[in-house]
Formats: sequence, C-alpha cells, structure tokens
Amino acid sequence: MSEIEKTRKVENVIIVGSGPAGLTAAIYSARANLSPFMIEGEEVGGQLMTTTEVENYPGFTKGIMGPELMTIMREQAARFGTRFLSKNVTKVDFSNRPFKIWVGSDLFESRAVIISTGASAKYLGLANERRLLGRGVSACATCDGAFFRNQKVAVVGGGDTAMEEANFLTKFASKVVVIHRRDHFRASKIMAERVLNNPKIEVMWDSEIADVVGDDGVTGVKVKNLKSGELRDVPLEGVFIAIGHKPNTEVFKGQIALDETGYIVTEGKSTYTSVPGVFAAGDVQDHVYRQAVTAAGTGCMAAIDVERWLEKSAHV
Repeated sequence: MSEIEKTRKVENVIIVGSGPAGLTAAIYSARANLSPFMIEGEEVGGQLMTTTEVENYPGFTKGIMGPELMTIMREQAARFGTRFLSKNVTKVDFSNRPFKIWVGSDLFESRAVIISTGASAKYLGLANERRLLGRGVSACATCDGAFFRNQKVAVVGGGDTAMEEANFLTKFASKVVVIHRRDHFRASKIMAERVLNNPKIEVMWDSEIADVVGDDGVTGVKVKNLKSGELRDVPLEGVFIAIGHKPNTEVFKGQIALDETGYIVTEGKSTYTSVPGVFAAGDVQDHVYRQAVTAAGTGCMAAIDVERWLEKSAHV
C-alpha cells in the first residue's frame, strides 16, 4: 500500500477525474495552496487520450496530439504539488462533512470535492470501430471535422446531435451519408428538414453499420439494410458516431442531483452542485459544448469556487 493510500488526513479538496477539467482544477487549486489530491481513475486523461491530433486547443499553432496535451497538463498540475492516485472511485458519501470517498477498501476524506469524471461517447460496439478510433472513426464532428476536407464521411444516428454533426460536416466533407436504423429521424422537425434539404447529405434509412473497413485508416463501411438484410460496401474516409453520450456519474447516484439523462446539475453559471462543498466541472455537467477548452474553463471555475467556499465555510 502506498503512502497516499495510508493517509487518513482530511484533504482540502479531492478532485475525481483527470481530463482537462480536473487537471485545470488541480493547477488552480494547487496554486491557491490547497494541496489538491486527484483520484484520476484507471483511464487517465479522459476522452482526449483517444484523440489523435487536436488543432483547436488554444496555444498550439501546429496542433498537438491528445495524449501529449494531457501529459503536459498533468505535469503542470504535478509541478504545483498535486498528488495523484491512478485508481477508480468505487463509493462516495456526501451526506456529512468531511466528505468520504472510497477507492476499494481505502477511505479518503475531504472538506471539498470537485467531480470531473467526464462523459463517454456511446459507440456501436464493433471491433474495428475501436481499433480505428482516432484514425477515421470519431464521436466529435466539431473536434475532427476539419481533417476530412473534400472527403466522404458517414454520420450514424437519427437525433438532433446527428443532424447537427451532419450539417456541420458539410462545411468540410464532399459528401455526408447519414446512416439511421429507422425510416424517420427522432430529431426535431427543423433539424431533420435541414439535413433532408442539404444537397451534400444522403440518407440511408433502415440501415446500420455492420463493420468499419480499413487497416491504418477508414476506407469504407459495410452497411446492412435492416428490412432486406442486404449488405452493401460504402467507400468513405470517416465515420462519425452520433448516438449520444453517457455521463460518468454512476458512483454519484443518490448523492447529488442529476438530470434525467444522468448529468450533474450545477447552479446557474457556477460549478456548485446540490450539495454545498461538492462541485462539478467539464463534460460530467456539460452536455452542450463538450470541448476540451470549455471543460478546462469550468475546471478553473470549480477551483475558484472551492477556494472561496472553503474560506467562507467553517473548518470541519
């Protein structure tokens, strides 16, 4: 057992999750002399660890690889004294202060908590889909659309997100094929009409992707018609999965207020949750923007909110 795991002191702040939101919160709270302790999870670095080149994060004129960006942010947080534990939180108790957080049988206590566990994109579950993630397969058109200039791409889904992604991709792609399991979209009427009226978009109804094809990058997809059973090869260079995201909040259910889809509810323009002393930042509370830079921004906000809250609250 490590020295950290033996520790039973009450922390000033524990940060749960290690993406851009959590690491930015760690940088700010460490510089405020709060000596943050980050339980970063077994999948260190969040969704950017599965992203290849990041071109839209400010400060990197030639872009930067996702894992490299997260490594730099982690090193910066460590430089100011953040301590790390690369394990998953298994249980929490926010009913009393100090707050209790368990990693297996190890208990940690803290005066304040920042939750930055992010959200996970839902995928189709195909083996080649995972293998080609970041090499033609993406779950974020805003992040990766510009890499597909004058290329043919597919969007999988039928909700508003899929419609938004398809329309956005027409700014770059030569052709966008929307692949949907049903014979009508779930999306709002106005969003669906924009897709159906866009000359650069083709819709394949009653269809699903049976496989993603390619060795070092996507070269096409095998599409199955769910009514006829017919398999069709569709050559293209990119596949955007737009079937939704799932916030990583399972361990917090029953402890803080979540919305109907599982995202943490924060108060107004702050990072305050329904429990005083517990704060949330990044994609775990943001189902609208879901960008590294917006996550980092809310991580900064959470650290400032924690610092001010700790100053006001009585010591536990």
